[in-house]
Amino acid sequence: MNCHEIRSSIISHVRRVVVKLGSSVVTTQNGLDRKIINGLADEICSYRNKGKEFIIVSSGAVAAGVRRMKLKEGARTIPQKQAAASVGQSRLMAAYDEAFSLHGARVGQMLLTRDDLSHRRRYLNARNTLMTLLSWGVTPIINENDTVVVDEIKLGDNDNLSALVAVLASADLLLTLTDMEGFMDCDPRINSNACLIEVIDDITPEICCQAGGSSSSVGRGGMASKIEAATKVRMSGIPMIIAKGKTPNLISRVLEGEHIGTLVLPAKEKISARKHWIRYNLEPEGTLHVDNGAVRAIKSSGKSLLPIGVTEIEGEFEDGSAVSIMGPEGTALAVGLTNYSSDELRKIIGRQTPEIDWILGYRRNDEAVHADNLVVL
Repeated sequence: MNCHEIRSSIISHVRRVVVKLGSSVVTTQNGLDRKIINGLADEICSYRNKGKEFIIVSSGAVAAGVRRMKLKEGARTIPQKQAAASVGQSRLMAAYDEAFSLHGARVGQMLLTRDDLSHRRRYLNARNTLMTLLSWGVTPIINENDTVVVDEIKLGDNDNLSALVAVLASADLLLTLTDMEGFMDCDPRINSNACLIEVIDDITPEICCQAGGSSSSVGRGGMASKIEAATKVRMSGIPMIIAKGKTPNLISRVLEGEHIGTLVLPAKEKISARKHWIRYNLEPEGTLHVDNGAVRAIKSSGKSLLPIGVTEIEGEFEDGSAVSIMGPEGTALAVGLTNYSSDELRKIIGRQTPEIDWILGYRRNDEAVHADNLVVL
């Protein structure tokens, strides 16, 4: 199929859309851009009447707070950023509420941190809340909880958050609105001859090198973080479109199949929702080094990791924790959930499965990491 046919085929199946708006899209030098927010609400409400569902991941709280408090030097320290977010988030939600109320529609706020998405029960609770809001006809407005977030629980930026939300919600499309026309073949701030790449069918090292930093003074993400987000959603079979957020009638033009922005195609082979959660939501708490036999079993045969294949343990962790799995050359092989704690594993590494019983006095599982809980990188 050509580019037009590919895009038309994808758009024809879109029912649930996650729309991510960067700070540069929803704010101006004077504060929130009400024109953009009102226009977005107009388009979303129009398509909701046609059976489409929308989830908004919106930046702008910190920027709105900075402008409200007239902080000429911006918010530099963590307490300042958290306080600015506190002031700005209420104004951001009020703007969305007013815009949707003009159409008799309702919005609901969800503020998330990494902790909310890394604990399985809280992750599922977040999904249940999201699905309930949609079933009520409410448009969820999601942001990272910048009022309390610190590095340890930080998702990084809303590009990353929007990707995780798209997977959480089983969305059909992630539409990322930014201050660029889409993904360019080089930095247009440096090269005026930069050209738009209309379709990306794979995230290659070349694509990653072409991705630059943030072009905005108010945003945290850049094109690099958008490519990282694309990597996450495409592994779940979700396409992504990167487009300029201040383009008039953008949502309508996208959903009508117009060639606008950059379309990132989903991966040909996707992973399960559970493995996606393990791969992208969890921070490994330790490392298991394995031998060449284990590498072959995991990488080529899709088998579980047995204690006999483990050669060294790094870190302290409990059973059920996420761990990295490294090959003999120190290359990252996989991530997974361990069936044994670090103390237990140190006693049984390199040993045959039947030996676990008499070494530990029990055998919780045959595997150090079961294949169902293991994701090859």
